[in-house]
Amino acid sequence: MCRDTIAEILTSIRNAYMDRKRVVRIASTNITENIVKILFREGFIENVRKHREKNKSFLILNLQWNRKRLHKNLFSFKLKRISRPSLRIYSNSQRIPRIFGGMGIVILSTSRGIMTDREARLHGMGGEILCCIW
Repeated sequence: MCRDTIAEILTSIRNAYMDRKRVVRIASTNITENIVKILFREGFIENVRKHREKNKSFLILNLQWNRKRLHKNLFSFKLKRISRPSLRIYSNSQRIPRIFGGMGIVILSTSRGIMTDREARLHGMGGEILCCIW
C-alpha cells in the first residue's frame, strides 16, 4: 500500500487547526517542502523551519493566527485534496478552477515544478491538480 504524503500533510494541518494547536510537525520530502513554501508565501502559514532527528527530516510549521481580534483565534482556512493516487485529475491552463473567484488557491504539479494556479495561468501551463486551499 502506498502512502499519500500530500494527503497526510493536509490532514495534519487540518487536524492541528481543529485542535487549536499552533505548531505542526510533518515529514519532509521535496513535494511537501514545495507545498509548504507555497502556503508560507501565500500567507496561510506563519513560519516554517526544518528539523532533523537521527536520519529523518521534519518541517515544523507555525499556523497563522488571527491578530485582528482581542482573543487569539487561529486563522481560518480549508484544505482539500483533489487528485489522489487512485484518481488523477489533470487540467490545462484554461480549465484550472478558480476557488471563490480567486480568493483561494489551487496547487498544481506542472513540468516546471509545483506552483499555484495564478503562476500556472501566467506561464500558460497545465498539470495535475494536487489540492485547493481557501
